[in-house]
Amino acid sequence: MLSACAFYEQCLSFHRFWSVDDSQICTDFSALSSVVMASPNNLVKMPINEPAAGKRKSQIEEYVVFNAGAGVQHIALLTHDIISAVSALRARGVDFINVPDSYYDAMRLRLKTERRQWELGEDLDTLQSLNILIDYDEGGYLLQLFTKPLMDRPTVFIEVIQRNHFDGFGAGNFKSLFEAIEREQAERGNL
Repeated sequence: MLSACAFYEQCLSFHRFWSVDDSQICTDFSALSSVVMASPNNLVKMPINEPAAGKRKSQIEEYVVFNAGAGVQHIALLTHDIISAVSALRARGVDFINVPDSYYDAMRLRLKTERRQWELGEDLDTLQSLNILIDYDEGGYLLQLFTKPLMDRPTVFIEVIQRNHFDGFGAGNFKSLFEAIEREQAERGNL
């Protein structure tokens, strides 16, 4: 991971945008470390992940095995209307990860109790019905959703993302995504 980050720094003038270690991104079974490298203008972001020791095979280890090595695990697509985009993709048969209702129960409570300078412009019930994740800071918010793997093996998947005055990386959803991928991994018998 560190050599890949050094390549982005030295060859592409990228900088470290965000990072976490396995103490921050872990579940009951697995963990990962991640460094997000960003272009000088922050328009291009490259998350560089590596598995960390866990009780079982992490989704990163599963990816490396099924991909026969390192590679691009997911690609993010920006939209200005995630509800329409996700609805259209679902109508065309695209499968997305499932998000438990408890995520939205906790989000409703957070949105009622935490201070911020914005209002959610989308209906939370609609976001829940589409399994769209929400992350935010005091200045804005991010909506995002991830497809299930696109191939017959658990390798590449797509992220659909909408930014509303939010330049962050969706750090608040990182663990939720990791847990959702683990649920899919368990269904495949690979956890």
